[in-house]
Amino acid sequence: MDEQEKAMASPGFWDDNERAQKMLQSNKMMKEEIESFERLESSYEDVQILLEMAVEEDDEATELEVKQAIEELEQEIAGITIKTLLSGEYDKNNAILSIHAGSGGLDAQEWAQMLLRMYKRWAEQKGYTTSVIDMISDPEAGIKSATILVEGINAYGYLKGEKGVHRIVRISPFDPSGKRHTSFASLDVIPEIDEDASIQINPSDLRTDTYRASGAGGQHVNKTDSAVRITHLPTGIVVQCQNQRSQHSNKQMAMQMLMSKLVEIKELEKKERIEDIQGEYSQISWGSQIRSYVFNPYNMVKDHRTNVEVGNVQSVMDGNIDIFINEYLKWIKTAK
Repeated sequence: MDEQEKAMASPGFWDDNERAQKMLQSNKMMKEEIESFERLESSYEDVQILLEMAVEEDDEATELEVKQAIEELEQEIAGITIKTLLSGEYDKNNAILSIHAGSGGLDAQEWAQMLLRMYKRWAEQKGYTTSVIDMISDPEAGIKSATILVEGINAYGYLKGEKGVHRIVRISPFDPSGKRHTSFASLDVIPEIDEDASIQINPSDLRTDTYRASGAGGQHVNKTDSAVRITHLPTGIVVQCQNQRSQHSNKQMAMQMLMSKLVEIKELEKKERIEDIQGEYSQISWGSQIRSYVFNPYNMVKDHRTNVEVGNVQSVMDGNIDIFINEYLKWIKTAK
C-alpha cells in the first residue's frame, strides 16, 4: 500500500476531504460573486464612455451601440437581482430532481423523457453537471421515472419552483388516428443535504430492500443485487438508487436522498424533530399542475402560477426555461 492509499484508508481522510471540498466550493461561490460585481461595474463604465462618445459625435451608429450596451447591462443587473432572491437555507445546494410519468401511457413516458432532456439541457447551459441516480426505462418508449443530481451553485434555488405537475398537449405519435392527447408527468425537487446535517433517523424506522438493477450500467447491473430501495416507515417515503457502482454507494446515495426529503418536509411542517413527522407523503400531488406545454393546435408554454407565456415551445424544450424560473422567484417573493 503506497502513501496515498494509506492516507485514504485513514479514519479521518474522507471527513477531511469532504470539508476541503466544501471550503473549495464556498471559495468558488465568493469568487464568482465578486467577479460578477466586477463585470457589472466594468459594463457600467463602458456604457458611460459610449454615452459620452455618442453625445460628442452625434452619430447614429454610436447611439445604436449605446442602446445595445444598455440592454446588455440591464440583463446583467436582472441576473444579479434574481440571485438576491435565492436566500433560502438550501438555495445554494445541489438539487436532486425526480421525474415520474403520470397518466397517459406511452405518451406520458415519452413526455417524462422529454422533460428529462429539457432539464439536462438547461443545466448544461448553466454550466452545471448532471448525473443519473436512478432510472426506469420502458422498452417501448420513454421512461417511467428518473432521478438525477444537478450539481452547481444555486441549483436547488433555481429548480425548486419546477416542482409540480407538467402537462403536455400534442398529436400522439403512438395513435394511428392522429388524435390530440393530453399527458402528465410529475417533478419533485429536493436539495442535496450533507450527511452531517442535524438529522437523526431511527434505524428501526427504515426498511431496506436490495434488488437487481435494470438498464444500462455495466456487468454488475445484471449480475448483482446492487440496487437499493429504502422506505421510511413513519411517512411512507420511498427512495431508491441503482446507478452507482456498488450496493454500498447506492445505499449511501439513497440515504442522502431520504434525509433531504425529510428535512424538506420538516421545514414545510415547521417540525422540531424528524420523529414528529408522520403520515403518508407522495412524491407530488396530481392536482398541483404548474405548467402546460401545448404543441397542437397552437404552440405555447404557459406557467399557471405566474401566467408567463412563451410561444416557442421547441426553444423551451431545448432548455430555455430561465424566464419561468426567474418569474417564479419574483412571484414567490411578492406572494410572501
